[in-house]
Amino acid sequence: MAATEERIVLDPAILAGKPVVRGTRLSVEFVIGLMADGWNEADILANYPGLTHEDVTACLNYARDVLLSERVFPAA
Repeated sequence: MAATEERIVLDPAILAGKPVVRGTRLSVEFVIGLMADGWNEADILANYPGLTHEDVTACLNYARDVLLSERVFPAA
């Protein structure tokens, strides 16, 4: 997770504290949303040249880690 922590930052002064790729105003939510909309990594990197493969991977890792920490309580 170290690479994720180096690349994904939460700063209240940037996008109201949403997790973003360091050095950008591109949120993890935005990058994951592009992928959910059918964009592949090559599309993202071509359209957002400031991003790297490691940034996209960090977004995916961040999303995974958030979901892993989610607690689910079955309805009784």
